Amino acid sequence: MSLLEGTNLRKTYRMSRRTSVEALRGVDVSIARGEMVAIMGPSGSGKSTLMHLLGLLHAPDINDGPAPTLRFNGTDVTTLSDRERTRIRARSMGFVFQSFNLVPTLTAEENVALAAEYAGTSGGPARQAAREALASVGLGDRATHRPMELSGGEQQRVAIARALVNDPTLVLGDEPTGNLDSARTAEVLAILRKFNRERGQTVLLVTHDAEVGETCDRIIRMRDGMIVGDERVAQAAETVGAAAPRRIAVPSAAAIPVAAI
Repeated sequence: MSLLEGTNLRKTYRMSRRTSVEALRGVDVSIARGEMVAIMGPSGSGKSTLMHLLGLLHAPDINDGPAPTLRFNGTDVTTLSDRERTRIRARSMGFVFQSFNLVPTLTAEENVALAAEYAGTSGGPARQAAREALASVGLGDRATHRPMELSGGEQQRVAIARALVNDPTLVLGDEPTGNLDSARTAEVLAILRKFNRERGQTVLLVTHDAEVGETCDRIIRMRDGMIVGDERVAQAAETVGAAAPRRIAVPSAAAIPVAAI
């Protein structure tokens, strides 16, 4: 069953009166509930734009072509107001970015609690949810630390906890391992896979790294604003959590030493 299904997705950015960039040129895409999917392609291929549309951060263009459709969890989101789209993002989606995007003056717990408050949980319950989310990614003892007191891997785990605090249906990552070395990359992927499997959360990753893509269930390949390939990853389920013949061998999340990240 599809969690996300889009047709005729187009996006053109107007740079000036005479210059425009066609980021998406009429994309049809379907993401099944419970999948872990990588969107891959060279810079400028449209992969981040596609993720932004699927994550309701941007709306598809409705002119100059067939009418687009985009359904999330059975709801046609192309007809919703900005306020309604914002509410869906806050309650049903979690986002992880390459640059972490943590508030430097807040503790890890406070950063994660912000996402809970944004979704409508406030005060003590938001703090409790933040502590539980941090514990779930192995950072229960780092809750009072600020970002500058954490390693890069720890900061990304705080960002993952923030994305997971509201138990979202869909987790989206835009180059979430781009600032990490191969060991920290493997650990972050293990956490995402853990929640994908244990909670059935759908995970959608934009990445340049072919080896990151190989840890997913499926790879969608893009070029020049179009999908040019869609393939299942051979033995993805068997290799995650065990030694695999790849440089990035994704370990079991339970086996990750907290001090290592």
